[in-house]
Formats: sequence, structure tokens, C-alpha cells
Amino acid sequence: MDVRALAIDGSWVFTPPQHRDSRGTFLEWFRAEALAELGHPFTTAQANQSVSRLGALRGVHFASVPPSQAKYVTCMSGQVLDCVVDIRPGSPTYGEHEAVLLDDVERHGVYLAEGLGHAFMALSENAVISYLCSTPYNPANEHGIDPLDPDLALPWPREITPLLSPKDSEAPSLKEAEAAGLLPTYRECLAFYEARRTQAGLGQ
Repeated sequence: MDVRALAIDGSWVFTPPQHRDSRGTFLEWFRAEALAELGHPFTTAQANQSVSRLGALRGVHFASVPPSQAKYVTCMSGQVLDCVVDIRPGSPTYGEHEAVLLDDVERHGVYLAEGLGHAFMALSENAVISYLCSTPYNPANEHGIDPLDPDLALPWPREITPLLSPKDSEAPSLKEAEAAGLLPTYRECLAFYEARRTQAGLGQ
């Protein structure tokens, strides 16, 4: 599996080899050992799937650290623009994002560590996204940031009208979330990552 680090610490893109023959295609879309080798041990606690209309915009979502929630995201059908957002004050890339096209052709997967924000927009009808999550959903720990926050300037296609849930449309801006003390700091996240590595016996 090809692995490419994104500019935001704690995030990678994975591209699995696809084996095609007269019957169709086979691929391994996730391997936990690949993340362990990167120093981010991953245990699946929950698997989610969303089916989205064209223009559906979900996020920016994140969870409190600890325990937060690491995610491995891939597109099973259709096409989405997936964004990893660094919402960790103190990070050298705080407020920045990385956008990755996820589709059912290249079948990239995106991993984002605990404390990072995640959002995507469906670029096709009935876009199917699957998420592997390191912890179960806990509404008390879940938070959001406005995906249309002009300070974030996420690269949603202008020709597509975004469809947001009431919760996402009412979410605070990044500055408002920081002022409210909702954001996990980079220092907190690094300490959490190191504790996870130690717990998994990975050392430094």
C-alpha cells in the first residue's frame, strides 16, 4: 500500500493496490499494521457509513482529547472532497487544511489522528463514505466548527450548493471555538499520541 504524509502532522493518505481480472476488482482498503508502523496504533471501536446527496457538506467535526477519535475514511461509491483541518492551537499548521479527492476509482483512504477536524462535501449523488473510528461515538465529547468559516477557507467547489445540517450550519467559527476553550491543543495531542504509542508497546 502506498502511503503519503500530508502537511498536517498526524494525517496520511493511503492508496491500495487494486487487483483486477474478468470478475472485477479486489483490494485491501485498510491495514492496521500500516498505521502502527507510522507510530499511530489504531483499534477499530466503531464503523460508520454515510450516504450523501450531491452537495451534502458534513463537518467540521472533532472530539475532545482525551479520548477523542481517530478516523480512517474511504469512499466506497461516488466521489467526495475530503478535508483534514488542523484545529490544534500551538500546531505549526494551526488553521490550515489538506484536501483529498476520495472516489471509487483510486480508492484512497485518509487517516486523521485524534484532535484533528474532519469535513467532506459530496461531489456526486449517493456518495458512500465508510469511516473506521478508534472510539465509539460519545455526544458529550463531540464538537463542530462552521465548514463555511471564511478564515478556514476550505476549498468547496463554488458551483455546488452546500447542503448542511442545522447543527453544522450553527457551529461556531474556529476563532469562536478557540475562545470558548473547545479546541484540543497541539501539546495535549502530542502527549496523547505518545501515551498511545507507549500503551501499544511501540516505544519512541
